[in-house]
Amino acid sequence: MATVTGSGAQPGLADCTPADTASPAHPPQSVLTDAGDLLRALAAPVRIAIVLQLRAADRCVHELVDALDVAQPLISQHLRVLKTAGVVQGERRGREVVYRLADDHLAHIVVDAVAHVQEGK
Repeated sequence: MATVTGSGAQPGLADCTPADTASPAHPPQSVLTDAGDLLRALAAPVRIAIVLQLRAADRCVHELVDALDVAQPLISQHLRVLKTAGVVQGERRGREVVYRLADDHLAHIVVDAVAHVQEGK
């Protein structure tokens, strides 16, 4: 297929090439589904705040309650969602469970999203 140039082309679209000439590899549907599940797990404001807290340091539930001013049952519920999605891991220490991020990639997703929103304001 020929490149569009000259008259007849839309303004600003000179030298357009067809999209199919350099399309990136398409991940399997299962990978796309898992990525969607991960993003949904990160989609709640309280869960974003939890990830930001855990990025700074490992925390137990009562520390997250104090830092975020959210009721303990709600923090526990959000931690369950994050744990199920593989975002956080918990380790029992005596009577408490200390939570930490599963890996730094997840923190980068949240930090980049927050920074992107702040740039527009």
